[in-house]
Amino acid sequence: MIHSLKSTWFSNVRADVLAGLVVALALIPEAIAFSIIAGVDPRVGLYASFCIAVVIAFVGGRPGMISAATGAMALLMVTLVKSHGLEYLLAATLLCGVLQIIAGYLQLGSLMRFVSRSVVTGFVNALAILIFMAQLPELTNVTWHVYAMTAAGLGIIYLFPYVPKVGKLVPSPLVCIILLTAVAIAIGLDIRTVGDMGELPDTLPVFLWPDVPLNFETLSIIFPYSAALAVVGLLESMMTATIVDDLTDTPSDKNRECKGQGVANIASGMLGGMAGCAMIGQSIINVKSGGRTRLSTLTAGLFLLVMVVFLGDWIKQIPMAALVAVMIMVSIGTFSWDSLRNLRKYPLSSNIVMIVTVLVVVATHNLAFGVLAGVLLAAIFFANKVGHYMAISAALEDAGEHRIYTVTGQVFFSSADKFSAAFDFKEALDKVTIDLSRAHFWDITAVAALDKVVIKFRREGTQVEVLGLNEASATIVDRFGVHDKPDAIDELMGH
Repeated sequence: MIHSLKSTWFSNVRADVLAGLVVALALIPEAIAFSIIAGVDPRVGLYASFCIAVVIAFVGGRPGMISAATGAMALLMVTLVKSHGLEYLLAATLLCGVLQIIAGYLQLGSLMRFVSRSVVTGFVNALAILIFMAQLPELTNVTWHVYAMTAAGLGIIYLFPYVPKVGKLVPSPLVCIILLTAVAIAIGLDIRTVGDMGELPDTLPVFLWPDVPLNFETLSIIFPYSAALAVVGLLESMMTATIVDDLTDTPSDKNRECKGQGVANIASGMLGGMAGCAMIGQSIINVKSGGRTRLSTLTAGLFLLVMVVFLGDWIKQIPMAALVAVMIMVSIGTFSWDSLRNLRKYPLSSNIVMIVTVLVVVATHNLAFGVLAGVLLAAIFFANKVGHYMAISAALEDAGEHRIYTVTGQVFFSSADKFSAAFDFKEALDKVTIDLSRAHFWDITAVAALDKVVIKFRREGTQVEVLGLNEASATIVDRFGVHDKPDAIDELMGH
């Protein structure tokens, strides 16, 4: 118990605290921006980010991962807020949390094993592009000072780690933010700051229950939004957890993460916050800054609250150029550059899945659509590939009166037509043996193909013997097949 507590909380204290501070600073403008996207007061996004980060630190399944208000979730809230207002958004956030907890108990986190590496790579590359694109408004129609500050920030981020002794002790993004803020204040630069993004809260969040009628009408209004929020939130959280698993070379409990996200969203809704999920950008900032345990996530949430409520006057003076530099660093670090180098080396199908995932996410700004497109495409390519790994050989015996067909491979919906076409029904034979000892039947389409072959041979007056079915194949054939049942032909023809 004590060893587990130390390893998940206190094995990396200094780096976790400093990483949490960097993440908290990067969270402020994003939480405000996401609030504006959703059409709510900036306080809603900031309270949500604080609450979700703190709660997920205790109940989440992936130590070191940052969860807060996100753009993907904010986009889903716009219509609800416009048509029904903030109170209904809070109610939808609570229901979203309940649905995510149910998903956790249904073990839906395990579905991540169906997401191929190509989809994950596409997801990562798309997010890197979206993170970079989100910084462009801060770099258009601005003075040269902004470009100079951004370039200086990138220089500090990438060069500071090479400074002897101190370079490895303090995260370079934190140094970038502090130095550029000090320079901007000292010389009085007239450039955009965090304070220009929106009003920061000056009080602690308070417990509240959404002021909506508890009836079926309310449920019918919020349920579609809650379901969409739950799905997108879990998708982004599971994908981010997988990426952090790879970055830190440690495993995570995806089903616990589902439940944790649900608990965090319920807490957020009860404190006046919007729904959120894991953030890949901030999670990578955390990992790159040295954060590894739950303490980094907790300190990010606590620092965020302390800074916006008690240090708001100082935080408002942070130049956006400093935070843009940090997010550009995140974008560069997030993009999988190996995926470009491996385009010639990897199979065409894998490259297509990766590129389609990127294009759909960037075009729609919806991570769920991109992942869904990638998963479906990967499944189609896989089914097509496996369907080709089936062969049927034929041998003639007993003076040309007995033919033995030997089936090797997988018979399912993709290969069923190929299976049926391999048999010659017009050949004059007394007996046909179909040897399935090297084959496996997966679905009712395969069973229907076997029925079709057997019954066609019998129509031609040929005796048919099916042998060699393994136990799993025999079970599905016995249950759904009709060729060995009375009146098989009539049943197959629907008479």
